[in-house]
Amino acid sequence: MTRQEATSTPTPRVPLNRDRVLRAAVALADATGIDALSMRRLAQELDVVPMALYKHVANKEELLDGMADAVVGEIDPPAAGPDWRSVVRGRILSARRVLLRHPWAARVIESRTGPTPAVLAYLDSTAGAFRAGGLSADLTHHVMHAMGSRLLGFSQELFDTSGPSDSSGPPDPQLAARYPHIAELAATAAHDDGSTVGGGCDDQFEFEFALDLLLDGFENLRRQGWTSARTR
Repeated sequence: MTRQEATSTPTPRVPLNRDRVLRAAVALADATGIDALSMRRLAQELDVVPMALYKHVANKEELLDGMADAVVGEIDPPAAGPDWRSVVRGRILSARRVLLRHPWAARVIESRTGPTPAVLAYLDSTAGAFRAGGLSADLTHHVMHAMGSRLLGFSQELFDTSGPSDSSGPPDPQLAARYPHIAELAATAAHDDGSTVGGGCDDQFEFEFALDLLLDGFENLRRQGWTSARTR
């Protein structure tokens, strides 16, 4: 083979598979946002025709399911330890770090009509940590409900304050007079805009404050031998 022939040999194309499609979709959503993601745009990113994607994901909904699973798969496995609260807390904060890397993911996870396999595995593992810590199946059931999306590292705020109406200036005097307690809270609270998941005031301190409050409350119920039958 001549030197010219060697240099003109085309680079072998990397085979397309489901994992490669999902990794490319996650990277594209990270770079451009989830709203800009389309099968056509993803095909361009992978340098294939759009129909090639449908051999690996049936439609965009299946693509989003797979992307949610890919993100949840980045969460650290539970650490070993005798204190169930530390184990669960560490896992949830790992989930939060993952979602901060992929700000679109919380919205996609919430939009799923049912839990995807990786989400189910994560929730099963977390429930197992509660059970291993001595919480009854009854208490664990209610704990999972109380935690809600916090188990996956994000929480839904009452209002989204990240829009154009949000202001760092002094509150409107008329609004402050009408809603004095809200104005007082707004004046005393400090939020880190750079740490939000999906906008609003859900910064790291607020998230950990609520998380610790819940975990301590669950431990108190465990010590009391709480059952739902007793409260009914």
